Amino acid sequence: MQIRNHHRRAIQRLADAYRDDPEFLGLIIGGSVAKGYARDDSDVDFMIIANDDAFERRLAARDLFINRTDLCDYDGGYVDGKIINLSFLEDVAQRGNEPSRAAFQGTFAAYSHIDDLDALLERIPVYPDAGHDERIKAFYSMAFIQHWLFNEAARHGNRYTMTRAAGQLSLFAGRLILADNRRLFPYHKWLPRALADAPEKPAGFMNRFNALLEAPSAENSTALFECVHDYKDWGVSDLDAYTWFMTDVEWAWMSDSTPMEDW
Repeated sequence: MQIRNHHRRAIQRLADAYRDDPEFLGLIIGGSVAKGYARDDSDVDFMIIANDDAFERRLAARDLFINRTDLCDYDGGYVDGKIINLSFLEDVAQRGNEPSRAAFQGTFAAYSHIDDLDALLERIPVYPDAGHDERIKAFYSMAFIQHWLFNEAARHGNRYTMTRAAGQLSLFAGRLILADNRRLFPYHKWLPRALADAPEKPAGFMNRFNALLEAPSAENSTALFECVHDYKDWGVSDLDAYTWFMTDVEWAWMSDSTPMEDW
């Protein structure tokens, strides 16, 4: 992974600023710099691990962010970080959702006073095999419903619902492809990048994905949905999709279940 020299200097200054502070046990570099996606003007994202007393004090004061421009020597540069504790990392490794896990892809410790921190970081950005089949069914079903909803909205000239359905169809068609590749959903900012990097996907998928977002239309909605529908047998009938949506989305309030976008 190539890190630009001015980002390396910012990381070094950031580490030097907190390495000897007894409140902080380790510094984790993340974001676009760690993932190799950074531009020249990208900020440096980080997570800094506070000891439990310092974390609880800061949590009570709602003081969980650090943002500094004085550690950077490039135009518009700044470091932007969240204050966490070791328990947070252990919880993410054990039961974190996909976006929380994906946030640790490429991360590395700039300094650490914690034994085996590197090993803990390696356990986090791992695709959760438990529940894989259920996620495939859910993502396909949601894509099916959003395609249907888009066409209903278009028939009625409902621009709001068309726009929302286009976004949701793109999201869940994308999540279906990522899950099929057993790759983590990196939340919305990096979804197109993750999809472009996914090795197994329908021919022309990215063109159809982008076309729907650029020009929401019934034609582009159908092109994207049929692209994933025809890719393989997902094991979900039309009736299965309608029934799943009713019981698991419309009736989700009955079971206090986690909203799909938090999976």
